Amino acid sequence: MDQQVPIVRKLAEDVVNRIAAGEVIQRSANALKELLENSLDAKSTIFKYIENGGLKITSDLTKISTYGFRGEALASISHVAHLTITTKTNGALCAYKGLYKDGKLKAPPKSCAGNVGTIITVEDLFHNIATRKKSMKSFNEEHLKVVEVVSRYAIHNPLVGFTVKKQGELLTEVKTNQGSTHIDNIQAIYGSAISRALLEVNDYCNILKVKIKGYVSNPNFSAKKQIFILFINDRLVDSQGLRKAVDQVYSIYLAKGSHPFIYLSLNLDPMNVDVNVHPTKHEVHFLHEDKVIDKVVDAIQDKLSGTNTSRTFYTQTRLPMSSDTLIDKSNDKIEMKESQKLKIANSTNVSQNKMVRTDCAEQKIEKFLSTSNSNNSTLMLPKSKTNDVIIRREIKLTSVLSLRKEIENRCSDTLQTIFQNHKYVGAASPTWSLFQHDTNLYICNSNNVLQEMFYQIMMYEFGNFGVIRFSNALSIYELIMIALELSESGYQGNEDKPKEELAHDATEILTSRTSMLNDYFSIEIDNDANILSIPLLLEGFLPDLDGLPLYLLRLASEVDWSSEKQCFLSFCRETARFYILHPWKQQSDDNDDISDAAPDRNWAWSLEHVLYPSLRKSFQPPRHFLEDGTLLQIASLPDMYKVFERC
Repeated sequence: MDQQVPIVRKLAEDVVNRIAAGEVIQRSANALKELLENSLDAKSTIFKYIENGGLKITSDLTKISTYGFRGEALASISHVAHLTITTKTNGALCAYKGLYKDGKLKAPPKSCAGNVGTIITVEDLFHNIATRKKSMKSFNEEHLKVVEVVSRYAIHNPLVGFTVKKQGELLTEVKTNQGSTHIDNIQAIYGSAISRALLEVNDYCNILKVKIKGYVSNPNFSAKKQIFILFINDRLVDSQGLRKAVDQVYSIYLAKGSHPFIYLSLNLDPMNVDVNVHPTKHEVHFLHEDKVIDKVVDAIQDKLSGTNTSRTFYTQTRLPMSSDTLIDKSNDKIEMKESQKLKIANSTNVSQNKMVRTDCAEQKIEKFLSTSNSNNSTLMLPKSKTNDVIIRREIKLTSVLSLRKEIENRCSDTLQTIFQNHKYVGAASPTWSLFQHDTNLYICNSNNVLQEMFYQIMMYEFGNFGVIRFSNALSIYELIMIALELSESGYQGNEDKPKEELAHDATEILTSRTSMLNDYFSIEIDNDANILSIPLLLEGFLPDLDGLPLYLLRLASEVDWSSEKQCFLSFCRETARFYILHPWKQQSDDNDDISDAAPDRNWAWSLEHVLYPSLRKSFQPPRHFLEDGTLLQIASLPDMYKVFERC
């Protein structure tokens, strides 16, 4: 019996389109990349991405050229997601909104209110492909991929403003200003540690018709994870051959396991580039690939070879010699008091798993070193030599007494014991410090702890502050104008008032409360709206005055002046925030790895000799430090002995 030959059946058109779209749009980041490239092709000047389970892209198309959006990306997305386009052309009376399904309009576009430009909303990605939706990674991992794509396009397109934020949140994940530079955006996204170590690469080969531009890190910079950003003809791609070749060049300069930062933009003849070797155009092939790679490597090698004279190396501090010590021979008496001898004789034996040095008063080797840090003087204030009796006034304000009571009620006795008897070990990064208590080793978020300490000083020294007086009067208006230039101010030129008007309003707020500021907080302001002094919270410690402009701006904008209690609370919080190391001086290359972040020398010295010793006195740590990760126990000597015993 003849076996029936199976018939090849044609799939339904919608199934074919979904399969094709699934090859191009593999995850949220792919959809975003397609729309982002379309927006840039359309000469967009502002790009915003808002995430809420889908994609929402806003592009300013007032400078659109004749070719506009390409259609294949939008068509592919519409087959696997709900696509909405709202657009308004320059000069139109209203905007129009269209809903798309399977590449076609569901209904004629409807008129609606809107700004000039185009908003593309992608929702319910892969709603009709259940298997693909289940195979997607976690929300956080998808979000990180999206942020990575936008960050790289922001670096390559500095003239375009980019914003990435989650729906309903105030903080932005990525924010670059329109009309900035490549280095500005690299600093805004990856931090100043990278931006300060960049070398510009600019070369052209007439034979290969290739133009090479970009920025690479010098030999002084290294990271544990390579950052490799490659654009070919303004398209974000990857090239494994070029990546490996560049890494091999840096292997001469960097230690094993260390990697550089690379941003390259190659312009090739479009006829020599094949962008269709990968469905998402993630990888490309081009003619004379080996020769182009050699040319890029040579350009980078030329830049690196010219930096040998400026290499930075870190060495171990030499041990003190007999001629280096500052020991006073006349006082060099190694005598022990009888009471100490008796104490040692009567002390009980301590088991090995509990033998640790926890005496916070013991001498350290730094005392015998002749090295002196002249920079530390910038942080130290001269101690008062007056013998006058300081008369403290008693504060009976109900609001202040209530805030003090709140501090006492939320204090943790366990944490207070730890901080009162801790032994400082060192600064692991500008933000994190290590200290020891009993047989345990802790890592502590210095910013959170010190900000709380300064807040408590503000409360308990209310109306009795010392004074830091400036040698010259400083204009409040000019300082606030400086603050508005900083990205930390949150100033939005298109949405907020002019800077001059905002600075005038902020100055008016502060000058109208001159008497209160001087009486309670030792902030003196003269009749010409100049600030003459700020409060001294801790003897021997001077806050970083680079943060003074932003401090004054935040006093005017963030303090709740409507009620007494909220006013004092927010004012003291802002002042405590001003006294800690500022965020732009805490940036590190990798937020998950603090080992490469070197704390500022002045800040590290102040932590050990001024700030952490102050925590031993009257600090009342709140209970939430145990819950929010401010204080973490990372080692316990008895537990480590248990591990060693099993080995």
